[in-house]
Amino acid sequence: MSSPLPSSPAASVLDLAPVVPVVVVDDLVDAVPLARALVAGGLPAIEVTLRTPVALDAIRAIAGEVPGAVVGAGTVVTPEQVADVVAAGARFLVSPGWTDVLLEAMRGSGVPFLPGVSTTSEVVALLERGVREMKFFPAEAAGGTAYLKALAAPLPQARFCPTGGITPASAPEYLALPNVGCVGGSWMLPKDAVADRDWGRVETLAREAAALGPRGLSAGGTSR
Repeated sequence: MSSPLPSSPAASVLDLAPVVPVVVVDDLVDAVPLARALVAGGLPAIEVTLRTPVALDAIRAIAGEVPGAVVGAGTVVTPEQVADVVAAGARFLVSPGWTDVLLEAMRGSGVPFLPGVSTTSEVVALLERGVREMKFFPAEAAGGTAYLKALAAPLPQARFCPTGGITPASAPEYLALPNVGCVGGSWMLPKDAVADRDWGRVETLAREAAALGPRGLSAGGTSR
């Protein structure tokens, strides 16, 4: 199963941009300007993690007020959260891991989803269930580029968004792999820039991240 993204010019969440910002919103007032800065920098797919009390409201605000943003929900671990984030306007779902119950809820949501995997057996189990696009997490701790290279030959049909410990220096190594569509990271959102509401700096870092693709992909919505 691929994950088509309705109303987007790309075929998949994995093809919107080389980097998906992983966003933790602590103050709701930051959600819209932060998302605008990321989109202006060329990173339209924004994963808002469900790690703070304002996450749902942040998703709702970005979905309603930031043209060009494709806002998704991360750290989705229950069927109830699936329903809540889709109702709030999330256009894709990301989980750190998966169970059959969670997978059924994500599949029934009507939006693309990236279930998390960190072992070969989990990848094979998802392929058996018709899912071909996955989050590889925690990427660096689970084996990094060497692990993904090893998966490419026996399981070429699986595509990944590695997340966890990836930096601007290591991102190009991941993006050069044939089974990697994009990477997830938060380095374009340094804590001091967010605390100072320095959205110009965030936009600059987002633009640098958007240019990390192997073929110079620097504008959201261009297929790799």
